[in-house]
Amino acid sequence: MAQPPILSLEGMALQQGGKWLFGGPDHDALDLHIGPRDRLALIGRNGVGKTTLFRMIDGQIETDAGERKIKPGTRIVLLEQDPDLTGHATLMEWALDGTHAPQEHEVEAIAGQLGIDMSRETKGASGGEKRRAAIARALAQDPDLLLMDEPTNHLDLGAIDWLEGWLDRYKGAFVVISHDRTFLKRLTRATIWLDRGSLRRKEVGFGGYEAWEEQVYAKEARAAEKLDAKLKLEAHWLERGVTARRKRNQGRLEKLWQMRAQRASMISAGGTAKLKLATEEDFKSKSVIVAENITKSYDDRTIIKPFSLRIQRGDRIGIVGANGAGKTTLLKMLTGELEPDSGTVEIAKTLTGVMIDQQRQLLTADKTVRQVLAEGGDWIDVRGNRKHVQGYLKEFLFDPKIVDMKVAVLSGGERSRLLLAREFAKASNLLVLDEPTNDLDLETLDLLQEVIADYEGTVLIVSHDRDFLDRTVTVTLGLDGTGRVDVVAGGYEDWQAKRQKPVESKTKSDKSESAPSPPPPPQKPTKLSYKDQRDFEQLPARIEELEAAIAKGETILSDPDLYTSDPQRFATISRGIENARTEKDAAEERWLTLAEQVEAM
Repeated sequence: MAQPPILSLEGMALQQGGKWLFGGPDHDALDLHIGPRDRLALIGRNGVGKTTLFRMIDGQIETDAGERKIKPGTRIVLLEQDPDLTGHATLMEWALDGTHAPQEHEVEAIAGQLGIDMSRETKGASGGEKRRAAIARALAQDPDLLLMDEPTNHLDLGAIDWLEGWLDRYKGAFVVISHDRTFLKRLTRATIWLDRGSLRRKEVGFGGYEAWEEQVYAKEARAAEKLDAKLKLEAHWLERGVTARRKRNQGRLEKLWQMRAQRASMISAGGTAKLKLATEEDFKSKSVIVAENITKSYDDRTIIKPFSLRIQRGDRIGIVGANGAGKTTLLKMLTGELEPDSGTVEIAKTLTGVMIDQQRQLLTADKTVRQVLAEGGDWIDVRGNRKHVQGYLKEFLFDPKIVDMKVAVLSGGERSRLLLAREFAKASNLLVLDEPTNDLDLETLDLLQEVIADYEGTVLIVSHDRDFLDRTVTVTLGLDGTGRVDVVAGGYEDWQAKRQKPVESKTKSDKSESAPSPPPPPQKPTKLSYKDQRDFEQLPARIEELEAAIAKGETILSDPDLYTSDPQRFATISRGIENARTEKDAAEERWLTLAEQVEAM
C-alpha cells in the first residue's frame, strides 16, 4: 500500500450465536487494512458476515479478539441498507441527528441533486425516498472512509448515475457491498472477498473478480489431493459449483442472443411495437398479451403515449426508466391490473401469473423453512414436479440443514432467496418481477438469471440493475419520462445505444432503417466427438466402480493386524487404492469438463 492505512483490523475474531464467524478454532483471524484512497468492493454470499464486518470497521461491534487501529481524525460514515428512522418526524430531522451530524444546508444541497424533499415525513416515505435521504445524510458528513451497504437499492438510473459521478470525484476511501455489477465495475479498484470465514484481498477491481475467484477455487481443488477420498469429492464438487453455474449461463446467454436476433427482425427502425412474424395467424397464436394504442395520464401529465405491443410466449420483457417515468403503470396495464385511458389490452385466458414485487412482505419470522416451502412436510411441488424439500433448498444455494431453522435467524438476503424459492415453485406461465435484485448477493443473481433463462413461460421485469437486464431480457421497453416508450431488441445497453444514436435521415434505404442488430453471440461450442460423447456417457459408471473399489480396499486395510500378518498384501492393496484414486480424480475432472461443454451447447 503506497500510503499508511487510515484504518486497520488486526487479528480479529468474533463469535455470534455460539459459532465463530471470524477467527476462533475454525477460521484464521481476520486482518484488513484500508488506505486513504482505496476503492474496495466487498464480496461474499448473503449470511457470511459482510454487514457485520462493516459494523466492526465502524466500531459498533466489540470483537472477542484483535485490535482496531484508526488514524486520528478519521471520520467513518456507514450508509446502512435499512436505516432506522424511528422517532423522527421528517427525513431532515433524521438526517441531522447523530454524533457527526452534518449541516442542514449541506444535506439540502445533495438532496436537491438527488431529487428528494427532506421535509417529507418519514412515515409513508417510499424505499427510494429513504435511500436518497440516507445518501444525502452520509455524503454531507464529509467522510474520510465511506462504508456503503447496497447503495443502489431502490435508486433509479438517474440517481445511480449521479452517485457514480460523485464517487468518481470523491477524495476519500470507500468500501461497498453491492449486487450491481455495473456499479462495481465502474468504481472499484481492489476487491476484498469474504468467504468461509476468511478475508482475501486482490488489487483488482470487480471487473477482475470472477477470474480471481476461479483461480482460487482451482488452487483449492488441487490442494484437495491431500484430503481423503470422500472429503476430496465433496470439496471438488462444492468448489466447481460456482464456476460450473457461470459456464452454464454462458450457454444460456447464447440462447438469449438468438432470441434477441429473432425479436430484432420483428421491430421496426423507429422502435415501434408493430411486431410481425412470418404470418399474422402464426403471430396471433403465440401472443399472450396484446396491447393496442394504450394511453395513460394523471391530471395534466401524460404517462404513456399511444403504445402498442404484442408479447409472445417465452418473451423476456425488461421495463426500464427513471422513477416516475411510468414503469409500474405500464406493467400494471400490461398485466390487466390497471385499465388504460384509451386503447385495449387483451390477455390470453390461459395466462397464470406469479408476481414478485419490490415491496414484498417479510416471511413470517416464527415459521421454519420447511413450513414456508412445504407446509411442514418433506416434499414440495415445483411447477408440477415433486421434489424433496432439502434437495430443492440446494438448488437455491442453501445448506439443506437449515430446513428446520426459523426464518427469524436468516439474513435479509437469505429471506429474499427463500421467498424466490417459494414463488418459483408455483405453477405459472407468466413471471412478473418488480425490482427482483434488491437484497440479493451476486451468486444468487447468477442463480436468478439461470432460473429465468430456464423458465418456459413469459417474463416481465422492472429493474434498474443494468447488468441483470443485459443478461436476461430479449426486449427492452425504455421510458424516457415524456410518455414515449421505446421498444428495443436487447437489454439496457442496447436501449442506451439507441438513445445516443443520431436520428437518421428518412431518405435512407429500408435496409439502413432495419432494427439494430444485437451483440454478436459467443462462438457456439462444437459438437462432442464420438470419443467425448462415449466418455460423457460412461464415466459416471466408472467413477462409481472406482469409489466402490476404494471403499472395499479401505475396509480391508482397516484390519489392524493385516500389516503384521501379510505386509505384501497390505502394500498391494495400498497401491491399488492410490491408483484408483488417481484414476477417479482424472475421470471426475474429465466428466466435469465434458458436462460443461454439453450444457453450453
